[in-house]
Amino acid sequence: MKKKLLALVLAATMVAGLAGCGNSSADTASTGSASTASTSTDLNVMIETAVESLDPQQATDGTSFEVIADYTDGLMQMDSDGNPINALAESYDLSDDGLTYTFKIRDDANWSNGEPVTAQDFVFAWQRAVDPEVASEYSYMLSDIGQIVNAAEIIAGEKDKSELGVTAVDDKTLEVQLNVPVSYFLSLMYFPTFYPVNEAFFNECGDTFATSPETVLANGAFVLDSYEPAATAFHLTKNEDYYDAASVSLSGLSYQVIQDSQTALMSYQTGDLDITLVNGDQVDQVEDDPEFQSIGAGYLWYVTPNIKEVPELANLNIRLALTMAINRESVTADVLKDGSLPTYTAIPRDFSADFSADQEQFKDYCRDDAAAAAEYWQAGLDELGITELTLELVADEDDAPAKVATVLKEEWETTLPGLTVNITTEPKKQRVSDLQEGNYELGLTRWGPDYDDPMTYLGMWYTDNPNNYGFWSNAEYDAILDECTTGDLCTEIDARRDRLYDAEQIVMEEAVIFPIYTAANAQMVSSNVSGIDFHPVALNRVYKNTTKN
Repeated sequence: MKKKLLALVLAATMVAGLAGCGNSSADTASTGSASTASTSTDLNVMIETAVESLDPQQATDGTSFEVIADYTDGLMQMDSDGNPINALAESYDLSDDGLTYTFKIRDDANWSNGEPVTAQDFVFAWQRAVDPEVASEYSYMLSDIGQIVNAAEIIAGEKDKSELGVTAVDDKTLEVQLNVPVSYFLSLMYFPTFYPVNEAFFNECGDTFATSPETVLANGAFVLDSYEPAATAFHLTKNEDYYDAASVSLSGLSYQVIQDSQTALMSYQTGDLDITLVNGDQVDQVEDDPEFQSIGAGYLWYVTPNIKEVPELANLNIRLALTMAINRESVTADVLKDGSLPTYTAIPRDFSADFSADQEQFKDYCRDDAAAAAEYWQAGLDELGITELTLELVADEDDAPAKVATVLKEEWETTLPGLTVNITTEPKKQRVSDLQEGNYELGLTRWGPDYDDPMTYLGMWYTDNPNNYGFWSNAEYDAILDECTTGDLCTEIDARRDRLYDAEQIVMEEAVIFPIYTAANAQMVSSNVSGIDFHPVALNRVYKNTTKN
């Protein structure tokens, strides 16, 4: 889950603009550090990267989604099994033709400034999401994925945002019109892009919206009371006015951004953290501890080659050589050691009714095979008329991806004569920006599923999708996806699934990406903590039902 922001440049001017945004989710000033007065029932949580945005229509990364969902509810939530259940929607009706949803908003749902949550809050937020001036990277969730009437035309600048197929029938009734039936539509409703925004509050905040506790409103289980952009620690407190406050037993959430896994483990062992990630050699140290667990995270980690901008990577033999020179078993078993699974498909393992159960279906194009890699490599060099090649690999500076990047460099340089790989590690925000703008050659990146359907991955490589980092384009591929989203197959479940395999085959044949592993989170969770809901889709961790004794 990625990001292309216009806005968080505002940090430097934020302080001067807060006066018009007074009634927020917090009574305290933003300090950028965790509350030192947190009680014993605050949950102390480690995250690897800082929050990139608290704007629900601009955020695109998993950490930001988690925090936004801590204090904001959508129409639906996930139950412990990941199924959509009512949240701000007290009930909903679906028309017989599957094209119109009517949601009834709870009467007891309120913002933290005391104003009721209304249908208009959703209309305003969803119109923001498709507004070309906002340039939300997740706008396609309403058009291509959600198939909301006129969303695509608005994004393209052909219609005004007021024509979006979403209407506030009255204060508590929201009507949504779709182009075609969408079987997973309710599961989209717990995705943060679809969260509501109070229009009057947004207008008061102006450019400072979602940059501090004073410039966000809560309607969920917690309220934000300490935060600054790029903060290394921040805090949320239980929302006593939440409509389901009786289900929330934690007094708050105290987040700490710790990139070094050894430092994080030490903080856990001293009691400063209740949950932390571990990887590599640390797993060997703690795997027999009853507080250790490995949870599937749903993310696919892969390398994206810049096919359009780097002539050498436009060569298919070079790309096939690079993907076959990767020893994925070594990456997962010897480096990560966290339960992550080597992956040879464009869809991760253990996802969407085990869509990728057959990990050998694309073995002609993706396998661990140094000999075949060397043959493809020599063929590619001959075609290009060169004997050596230097490539740059961009990766996050966090502990695990930095280690994986080092292994990839070693494997590629050992297997492919004449190849030199230089590694550049960057903060995640910069790395994502570089990939989106095409300012890279090879990029180590990840994608987590936004909803429970293979299209959450396959849609990335549609022509001109903002997450199609290599700028690859294939008319046949696009036609298959169209057939499965708006064409005859959109309601034919089995035939649609088969056709999506055809699309995946094209991605793998063309080596559009080099899949590496399906991530698992190896973590320590204190024995006095229970009820954290872990999900591989959309929101990886939810704390509403968590208890700490």
